[in-house]
Amino acid sequence: MRQINQLLFCCFFLSVFSSPGFAQDSINVVTTAVPMLRISPDARAGGMGDVGIASTPDANASFWNQAKIPFATQKSAIAVTYTPWLKDLGLNDVYLISAAGYHQITEDQALSGSLRYFSLGNIQFTDFAGNDLQRFTPREWAFDAGYSRRLSDKIGVGVALRFIYSNLGNGTFQGTPLKPGTAVAGDLSFFYDGRNETGKGLTAGAVMSNLGSKITYTQDANAKDYIPANLGLGVMYHAVIDETSKLSFGMDINKLMVPTPPGRVRTPEEIAAYRNKNVVGSWFSSFGDAPGGFGEEMREFQVSVGAEYSYNDLFFARAGYFYEDKTKGNRRFFSLGAGIKYNKLGFNFSYLVPTGQGINRNPLSNTTRFSLLFDLGGDGDE
Repeated sequence: MRQINQLLFCCFFLSVFSSPGFAQDSINVVTTAVPMLRISPDARAGGMGDVGIASTPDANASFWNQAKIPFATQKSAIAVTYTPWLKDLGLNDVYLISAAGYHQITEDQALSGSLRYFSLGNIQFTDFAGNDLQRFTPREWAFDAGYSRRLSDKIGVGVALRFIYSNLGNGTFQGTPLKPGTAVAGDLSFFYDGRNETGKGLTAGAVMSNLGSKITYTQDANAKDYIPANLGLGVMYHAVIDETSKLSFGMDINKLMVPTPPGRVRTPEEIAAYRNKNVVGSWFSSFGDAPGGFGEEMREFQVSVGAEYSYNDLFFARAGYFYEDKTKGNRRFFSLGAGIKYNKLGFNFSYLVPTGQGINRNPLSNTTRFSLLFDLGGDGDE
């Protein structure tokens, strides 16, 4: 439990997810509401440094790239993942639970769905004088449904529609009544499968996710926040070592399609212009609106690299690295993962290796994820 006021709680959640503790003048982090949509909800991808856009499809494909699903080898599958969150900060009641699944309705078409539920624990709210106000359990969830289609033997596309619910506080803050925030968003995805009949070759993908409305927690029409619209590009090469062993190397590059805040010195006019940008226009302007110019814009790209070794499609070992510039959040970590599959049941585990010391220690250190996967129905077509 944490005794923090409502404002500090919201700032805590956003800043912990973005930065492990730097305080430099050049920092200008692109922040959004509902940052839980940026948390990897899949132990397999988590073990590869959050690489998932172009990996081979499984039950969690709808979290990364809807267009992969028609290329899955199983006709139907479901998965459930549990992620204890920020345990390195001593929080024992903050967690993410996710579930996903798909069904190939024809040889070339598939339907999918997923659910994410994020609990931020039981929190004691206080006023600025430290007086207890109330206890509350902030929580967020998002549900989406998707459709994907294979256009050829090598190309697939997908779309998804998502409903987002975020309830971070109750009562009033500085005289303003608080309410749960809601938003609607969609995903557009593309997948290329260049593997041959042995499984050797290149896969690639592109996804624009969380393209949707702003979200607000009050009745103030000017107090709306951006959700984490994102452009993701991924590529993975799959090598066949012998009849039993396969090795894959992949890279994902992501950039938030969200306006960059004004520089450190911000006038009221600049803040108003930033908050009131048109949502659709902001997706495109986000590639050229950084106050520091092209150099700062390039620092807003996040890079994930990872590898997966498979033995007889039964045992799996994974490793990866995630990089984010220190002025844009400074999330940097190594991850390890393992998996096992027997008949129709699979289990994946991932672990985020601790990095940093003291105030610079990564608050995501020791993060673990556990996924159970169930293959249902008959074999799909590759």
